[in-house]
Amino acid sequence: MHAYAETPDAATAIRGAGLRVTDSRRAVFDALGSRPHASAEDVYRVVAPVLEHPSLQSVYNALGDFADAGLVRRIEPAGRPQLFELRVGDNHHHLVCTECGAVVDVDCVVGEAPCLSPSDAAGFTVHEAEVTFWGTCADCAASAA
Repeated sequence: MHAYAETPDAATAIRGAGLRVTDSRRAVFDALGSRPHASAEDVYRVVAPVLEHPSLQSVYNALGDFADAGLVRRIEPAGRPQLFELRVGDNHHHLVCTECGAVVDVDCVVGEAPCLSPSDAAGFTVHEAEVTFWGTCADCAASAA
């Protein structure tokens, strides 16, 4: 598991990514600071009570802008909604519980980024490897026992 570094100030981070700072973007960024691996719907539930005119589409727009600017990482576990996190700049991977859907960060599998080298890169220069480990989390395993 990774200990999250202190989340930067939303306005500073957003501006630093070359994006315009808006109340909606600040709220979305702050929501991700307290909820790593959140879906757009999860973020919407957090920001809706604090924004004057919230919409799920504005949350999707902010998350898409953040991902395109490298401010957040988009995670797309098979058969699950897209998830977003503020932990960027490293090549960590994820553990996903097949029972409850919990997602946990796991640091690089072996060595330095990209962590894994394909047996045949087919002429590609690999910059990043994305690995998702699927299994049962400790809480779900204990409940089943």
